[in-house]
Amino acid sequence: MTYFQDDSREAEMIALFDLFKDAHEGRAGVDAFLALDGQRIPFELKTTSNGSVTTVRDFGLDHIEKWQDKHWLIGFFVRGEVYYQYGSPAMMQGWIAEKAAYIAPDFKLAGLSANNLSLDDLYQVLGQKTHYSLADAQLIQKRQYAQQKYRALQDMADGYSPERMLDILRDRVRYLVERGSTLNNPHVPESYFATWEKITENHAVKLRQQVREALRSKEDTNSTWKPRSPRF
Repeated sequence: MTYFQDDSREAEMIALFDLFKDAHEGRAGVDAFLALDGQRIPFELKTTSNGSVTTVRDFGLDHIEKWQDKHWLIGFFVRGEVYYQYGSPAMMQGWIAEKAAYIAPDFKLAGLSANNLSLDDLYQVLGQKTHYSLADAQLIQKRQYAQQKYRALQDMADGYSPERMLDILRDRVRYLVERGSTLNNPHVPESYFATWEKITENHAVKLRQQVREALRSKEDTNSTWKPRSPRF
């Protein structure tokens, strides 16, 4: 399926379920919102033509953080049938928690690797100096930092102390290891949605009914599942 088809079908879903987009979110932000009883409910929109649902490239702890409170709406265009299924954050909890457990050791290794770097390691990379320049910092972090952040991190006149440059080096190593620890577009299998109710008519009304039920259930159980993104 092409990105054009995905975008077109998501636009149809937004209209069909009476959702709305926030122009400030951008392409990488929240796909759509549901206005319900004075609340703005964030939604992740997905479509599939083969049953399983693709997610994102480089799936990592940031996506776990992003999705923990998201509601999901999935359009199925499979085997000549068209239907939609709604998943609350609690309904997606099992799959997200499974992926979080899978990548957790690698992200812990990233933190351990970065924290064990010493000034001797810094000196091997950039040479031993009492004052490091902006160019030195950019040689380490490339474009991962905005210019504003480079300036904000300076703890010496027009530059960085060895200790501050070591922090920047550690941050770079953490980023590199974490980047290699992400999952490449993990799929949610069709079997995961087997017991979810299909929405085939009265789409906007049924979605609101299901969301209200999910919100009431969350209040009743006082759910505390919050897989925040740890930085080991």
